[in-house]
Amino acid sequence: MEKNNKIMASSLPAAGEAGITGEWRTECPKISNEKCIAAKKNKLICQVCYIFCPEAVISKGTPPKIDLTYCKGCGICAEECPNSAITMENQ
Repeated sequence: MEKNNKIMASSLPAAGEAGITGEWRTECPKISNEKCIAAKKNKLICQVCYIFCPEAVISKGTPPKIDLTYCKGCGICAEECPNSAITMENQ
């Protein structure tokens, strides 16, 4: 990609790039379907957790699913969820 005659690089995260990383976490994200906007409306809406996950371990869906095999437990999904539907729990 070029911008103003400068070459810019970008990348997208992919689950599993660093191997099985789920064993690293000390906290585990849990989604409350009662609070999740996508789950409550049964529509592919919101998806903020999917967008902000730096490890690409959250799938789009109603509700979104978290692949705990690769989730490092960073908590960004819980922090960014507009409805507080994701909480971080001790392992």
